[in-house]
Amino acid sequence: MGALIFDFDGVIADSEAIANTVLAKTVSDLGHPTTLDQALSRYSGKRWVDVIAEIEAAIGRPVPTDFLGTFNRATLDRLRSDLKEVSGATDFIRKFSDIPRCIASSSSMERLQLCLSVLGLEAEFDGRVFSADMVARGKPHPDIFLLAAEQLGASPGACLVIEDSAGGIKGAVAAGMTAIGLCAASHIRDGHDEVLRNAGAVHLATSWREVEQIARHFFRIAG
Repeated sequence: MGALIFDFDGVIADSEAIANTVLAKTVSDLGHPTTLDQALSRYSGKRWVDVIAEIEAAIGRPVPTDFLGTFNRATLDRLRSDLKEVSGATDFIRKFSDIPRCIASSSSMERLQLCLSVLGLEAEFDGRVFSADMVARGKPHPDIFLLAAEQLGASPGACLVIEDSAGGIKGAVAAGMTAIGLCAASHIRDGHDEVLRNAGAVHLATSWREVEQIARHFFRIAG
């Protein structure tokens, strides 16, 4: 049986620009002026341990003990007020409702649940939301994708993954899945498509309409 596996931030939720705007301000408040574009290029798609190490190297001292808590609270507040979907995501999700599907994300379950609520998508993924907190190794390792396939009862080779980050693409490829690199959210910058292709994306798409065409061919659905 085939399945659709969605990353979340930057794929369904147009949240990466919001989170990195908050991160840029948080780092700037520590005395290291940082713009949104700089935050995206320096920190996006990296593990938190590596992000913290890079920030500490930039400011020349350890981050405050409440750094992550402060950042997370500020990010959740902005997501509550400003979050939108990546255009076309909800329509795609509902159009392919007959295909087993889930979310496999590096975000915390708290953030995922908040964003799904804001977007009105809780029912679409009820009981099928997997966070990196649930596996030993996050992306770019395949663990979360293999967990998702197991829970959906799907063979990895029959899974189509939609991702926007190189780490996510690499994880999907390592799991033996077919990956689409989606470049449709507001945080995408020039050259990102090549980054995803180099990471192993079999397909590239700039909109959910293009993803639909790829998915129909992958699952052999007429339309």
